[in-house]
Amino acid sequence: MKTYKLTAFESNGEKILDVSFQAENDDTAKKQAENQLAEKNLLESTHRCTSPSGKLLLFHS
Repeated sequence: MKTYKLTAFESNGEKILDVSFQAENDDTAKKQAENQLAEKNLLESTHRCTSPSGKLLLFHS
């Protein structure tokens, strides 16, 4: 399992979500990140999900 990072921001740059989570691979991590954002109604907020190697898996501005 690898540790991924999911962060979401308000329009003024304030962090509203900053979590780490475990996933088997990048595809699974992307799906988990999208699910977390949907649950918290943050899909339209600026957000990003990064892999342990720094790869950007998910981004919305």
